Amino acid sequence: MIQLTQLGGKNFWINPHLIEYIETTPDTTLTLTSGKHVIVREKVDAVIDAIIAYRRKLGLFGNEE
Repeated sequence: MIQLTQLGGKNFWINPHLIEYIETTPDTTLTLTSGKHVIVREKVDAVIDAIIAYRRKLGLFGNEE
């Protein structure tokens, strides 16, 4: 799970495997595999970095940059 922040400031945890795609509209919007949309404060790059760190922790990515 990765920690993100809703626009209202509330922190929450989400399973990154459920994220189908990410858009900037101009807010960062996650579209989940369920079709649900989640708008977060973090920029796209920060969300991607969190996903990569999570997957590295699980051993799904190597440690190369």
